[in-house]
Amino acid sequence: MTEEFDIMRKISANESLLNQTTPSRMRWVMISFAFVATVLNYLHRLSFNYLTAKGFLHDIIPDDYFGYIGSAFFIAYMISNGFSGFVIDKLGTKIGYSLSMAFWTTAGILHALAMSPFQFGFFRFLLGVGEAGNWPSALKLTAEWFPAHERSTASGIFNSGAAVGAVVAPPLIAWLGSTYGWQTTFVVIGVLGYIWLAAFWFTYYTPKEVLKESQARIIPPRKLLKTHFVCWFTLSKVFMDPVWYFITFWIGRYLADVYHWDLVKIGWFAMFPFIVADFGNILGGLFTQYIIKKGVEIPKARKISVAIFGLIMGLPLILGPFIITGPAGALVILAIAGFGYAAYTANTLAFPADVVPQSATASVWGIGSVGAGLGGVIFQSVSGIVIKNLSTHYNYTIAYGTVFIGYGVITLIGLAIVLFLTGPLVKNQELQDYVDQ
Repeated sequence: MTEEFDIMRKISANESLLNQTTPSRMRWVMISFAFVATVLNYLHRLSFNYLTAKGFLHDIIPDDYFGYIGSAFFIAYMISNGFSGFVIDKLGTKIGYSLSMAFWTTAGILHALAMSPFQFGFFRFLLGVGEAGNWPSALKLTAEWFPAHERSTASGIFNSGAAVGAVVAPPLIAWLGSTYGWQTTFVVIGVLGYIWLAAFWFTYYTPKEVLKESQARIIPPRKLLKTHFVCWFTLSKVFMDPVWYFITFWIGRYLADVYHWDLVKIGWFAMFPFIVADFGNILGGLFTQYIIKKGVEIPKARKISVAIFGLIMGLPLILGPFIITGPAGALVILAIAGFGYAAYTANTLAFPADVVPQSATASVWGIGSVGAGLGGVIFQSVSGIVIKNLSTHYNYTIAYGTVFIGYGVITLIGLAIVLFLTGPLVKNQELQDYVDQ
C-alpha cells in the first residue's frame, strides 16, 4: 500500500512539473506529420480493398481469397510489430518513422505489378511489414512532444488520420481507378508517401528536454512480456482491433454484395462511417481531458472513457442485424461502431506512456499490436470463410449479419480484459528503476 502511494505521489509530482512547463508550439507541427502519415497509411491499406469491390480485380479475387489476402497483410503486421517498436525505440523517432514510411510506400507501389491473388498476397504481406511501424512511431512522437494530460487528445489527433484516410479513400480511389486504372492508383498514392518522407526528414527533431529520457536504456522484450499490463493489454487487442479492420476492409464488398452498389456509389457513401469515426478520435480524447480537468485522476479517467466508448462500439454490431432494413441503416450502425472504436483507441494509445518509461513506449505498443495482427489474421480469414459459406447456403444478408454479431461479441470480450485485467494505469516502478540504472 505504501509502495503504491509512493508511486502515485511521484506521478503527481511529475504531472505538476509538466503543467508548470509551457509545451512548445512545435508539438502541433510534429503531430501533424503523424496525422498525415496515418492518412497515407490508410490510403495504401484500403486502396486494394476498394479496387477489388468491382471490376477486373473482383473477378480474379473471390471472397475467401480476399479474406486470405487480408490475413497475409495481418500476418506480416503481427510479425513486424514484434520487433518494429524495439527498432524504433533504438533508432529514435526520426530514423524509425522514416524507414517505416519508405518501406510501406515502396510496397504499395509494387501492387501495380501484381496480376494474381498470390502476387497480391505477397505485396500485401510486404505492406503489412512496413505499416506496422506507423503507430509505434507516432506514439513515441506523441510521448516526446506532449505532456501526459494532453496525450489522449494528441493521440486522437494523429489516430484520426485513420478515419480521414478511410474517408478520403473511397472517392479518391474510385475516381483514380475509374479514370486512370488500378495500376496508376497504386503509383499515385505511393508518390504522396515519398513527398511526406522528404518533408519529415528535414523537419523532425526530438525536444532537447526529453532527449535523454527518450534515449534511455532499452528494456528487453522478455522483461516487458513479463509485465502484467503488457500481457493483458496485448490480449485485449486480439479482440478489439479486428472490429475496425472488418469495417475498413469489408465495407466496400459488403455494399456491393448485399446492396449491389457499384464502385462509384461505394466511393461516395462508404466514407460516411469514417467521417463519424473521425469525430470519435477527437471527442474521445477531449472527453478524457475534460474529466481529468474536473478532478478525476488520470488512470480512472482513462478507464471510464474506454468503458463508455467500448460499449458504443460493440452493442450496435450485436443489435445491427435485427434493426438494419437497408443500406442507410447499415451505414449508421457501422458509423456508431466506428465512432466507439476511434474514441476508445484515442485513450488506449495513451496507455503505454502512462505505464512504462518513455524509452519503451514504442516497444510496448509494438508488442500490443502483435495481438492486433494476430486478431486480424484470425478474424479476417474467419470472416471470408463465413461469408462465402453462409452466402452460398442462404444469402449475403444473413452472412454479413452473422459476422456483425460475432464482432460485437468479441468487442465486449476485449473491453472486459482492459477494464478488469490490465491493472491500474500507473507508472511501473520496476521498469523505471531498470532504465534508471
